[in-house]
Amino acid sequence: MTEETHSNWLERMEQDSREQQQAFMNDIARRLKRPRITEAPAHPFRGAPQYWQQFQWSPEERIEQFTANFQSAGGHVFRVQDMDEAKAFIVSKVNEMLARYILRQNVTELAVLRLEEELTDTRVSVWNTDDQEAWKARAAEADIGIVIADYAVAYTGSITVLSSEDKGRSVSLLPTALIAIVPLERLKTRLGEVLIDFDEAGPSGLPAGIHFISGPSRSADIENDLTIGVHGPGIVFALLVG
Repeated sequence: MTEETHSNWLERMEQDSREQQQAFMNDIARRLKRPRITEAPAHPFRGAPQYWQQFQWSPEERIEQFTANFQSAGGHVFRVQDMDEAKAFIVSKVNEMLARYILRQNVTELAVLRLEEELTDTRVSVWNTDDQEAWKARAAEADIGIVIADYAVAYTGSITVLSSEDKGRSVSLLPTALIAIVPLERLKTRLGEVLIDFDEAGPSGLPAGIHFISGPSRSADIENDLTIGVHGPGIVFALLVG
């Protein structure tokens, strides 16, 4: 078969396919006894309605709703006034859980806590600080992962954690337990307030990963047997700071 003949054969096959498609759709319209719709319907409204875009809770309402929604999914929420109280909570929880290995993000907010000075009997590692280290394996071995939330959403009870070179997704996904510090200025009412930032950033400005965490990992099989901690930490703490 020459190239020209093959090209003609492909065109004929495509034409036959389109004719069969049209015949099929015409037959459906005939059986429904109504004309075929060949043009896309008008969409006078796109995206969230205006009333929802304007919907806002007060700061205290956001705290109350986030706490209720996050706890309803099995998470734990604690309110602290500042990062010193957050540090005290972490130290207390590490001692209570007898944690021997902690992995945290490589960010300034966590570095200033100087956890390694308080937790002398616990190994504290910082993500991606050694090129020779197998960090995913270390994350899987960690008793507790510690992260700073980039956003939180009250309406859905979700924490948003972005991944990057210094904030590996494994820190929040692989340890047995997770402690997420949520500065109150990052707590939003609606999910759209978070998503719009990603939309405005465009494809080139998106982070390596965007993770929404709504309590501990929950998995259920076809018989509705619920299992906690299969695809992520089984214990999740959210520390609202401010």
